[in-house]
Amino acid sequence: MHFLVTGFEPFGNDQFNASGEAVQLLPEQVAGHQISTAILPVSFKRSGECLKALLAERQPDVLICVGEAGGRAEISIEVLGFNEDDARIPDNDGAQPSMAPIIRGGEQVRSATLDPQLILDALQKSDHGTYLSEDAGRFVCNHVAYLAYGQEVPALFIHVPALRPEGQKATVGAETDAGETATNDKLGPGYTLTGLGAALTDALSALISQNK
Repeated sequence: MHFLVTGFEPFGNDQFNASGEAVQLLPEQVAGHQISTAILPVSFKRSGECLKALLAERQPDVLICVGEAGGRAEISIEVLGFNEDDARIPDNDGAQPSMAPIIRGGEQVRSATLDPQLILDALQKSDHGTYLSEDAGRFVCNHVAYLAYGQEVPALFIHVPALRPEGQKATVGAETDAGETATNDKLGPGYTLTGLGAALTDALSALISQNK
């Protein structure tokens, strides 16, 4: 199988995005299966265009999209994507849609097309703090999740906490959960970028094992 795993570039006033950093730690292969990675722009317009181009170019069998949820202390697996853009802050292009449909006339809700429970079980078995989420916010992460769940390739969106290097603090957070702030002191023990990379690798391994 060929897996395409995407993360995001930094946004807001931050110079660091844990999703993009963690994705870049993935190996080129897991159990002999190809892993390719890419970084999506934090842009309502360009993220979908970039995702479409990547799928056409790389022709993956599985799509895993990873984003950053600043107010969350654990990895969250997104069960649903909603047909709405509603931005608290502008994206990296300056766009700030308010309660706008992603696809006019499209389904209001789309479900993950990879089994979220399978990934949840695998990550919890490996002692990664993980839970299922039914709300990916309404920022660019949800935008990408909704588009990913409408592709022919099986897809899943995973949120990781907003880890930062020692001495740095995230300035974003409420884009996923209104009223939340991004702070490392919320995180469970053992949360590091290396740990997030290992969790993503464990998720890929679980999908490979299922398809043997």
